[in-house]
Amino acid sequence: MMSGESGKICKDGISLKSNIDGVCEVNDKLKNMSTADKEDVVVSVCANCGKEGANNVCNKCKMVKYCNAVCKKVHKKKHKKECEEYVRLAAEKHSEELRLAAELHEEKLFKEPPSQHGDCPICFLRLPNLNSGWKYQLCCGKQIYSGCIHAPVYDNQGNKVAEEKCPFCRTPYPKSNEEAMERRRILREKNNAIAIYNLGCYYRDGTDGYPQDHTKALQLWHRAGELGHAMAYSNIGYAYDHGRGVKVDETKANHYYELSAMMGNERARYNLGINEGQKGNIDRALKHLMIAVGGGFNLSLERIKELYTDGTVTKEDYTKALQAYQEYLSEIKSPQRDEAAAFSDNYRYY
Repeated sequence: MMSGESGKICKDGISLKSNIDGVCEVNDKLKNMSTADKEDVVVSVCANCGKEGANNVCNKCKMVKYCNAVCKKVHKKKHKKECEEYVRLAAEKHSEELRLAAELHEEKLFKEPPSQHGDCPICFLRLPNLNSGWKYQLCCGKQIYSGCIHAPVYDNQGNKVAEEKCPFCRTPYPKSNEEAMERRRILREKNNAIAIYNLGCYYRDGTDGYPQDHTKALQLWHRAGELGHAMAYSNIGYAYDHGRGVKVDETKANHYYELSAMMGNERARYNLGINEGQKGNIDRALKHLMIAVGGGFNLSLERIKELYTDGTVTKEDYTKALQAYQEYLSEIKSPQRDEAAAFSDNYRYY
């Protein structure tokens, strides 16, 4: 818990802002009523008669102890004022903590997120968010730009290797579906987040020989999300948003969309923007949509264009969105990528 310049720390180590420092003083006073040092050991004593071994706690402040109900009743009048003051200040402290937590969450939520996929380990350019723009390698678990998977591989003498191999780890590509499935299993055992996420998708859709099981899919996505896979949390949010395997729960959907967005997932960010817009929170909606545009999510750009057309946002807002999208393109574009994309839609990256 953060403290202000004039904040203080109670005996229990809780740091408070200066406007609620009074709870520390009352807290310490009440604790002293019910504790005593005896040969460096803190023992409970009755706040009324002083006997040791008190374990009957005040029902309101939970701070003062008595040896029995009789002592509690006798001491009630003397204790009442300090007890009520502690309860009041504790409520203020809790309210302040909630306010600060909300402020910190907002700051984290709208902070510029990291690139969801990082950079291609072959060409070292930022990986695009479009799914056709990158491929997942079952050998090393790396994400590589779609065109780079065909980069030539050379042996130690500089001769080009004829056999198709992963350009990163130089492992030959699997020759059968069984070999590919075995590689997926090995990656999952190594806690590879993408491999675990993909298995969740197989269970969701009932494909690749797996039965449809939404509960199993959610379990796998939770695990993948904890390992850093942003899209996994977005899928969980979508499940709660649309009732896929769980009851519709807007609060939980929003929670998982936020987790995903803060990890860099542009679709989750876009969903947050749409939801805020539907609630009439245009400023928050625009913030989310602008961040998604900066991550290359063109649906967000289209949505901002619609908001500009109907007069909801300004020309300046739309101009900033266009500039943000151009900055994204400048990070991912290259002549080599354009050449690959022109050759086949399989290598399209924006």
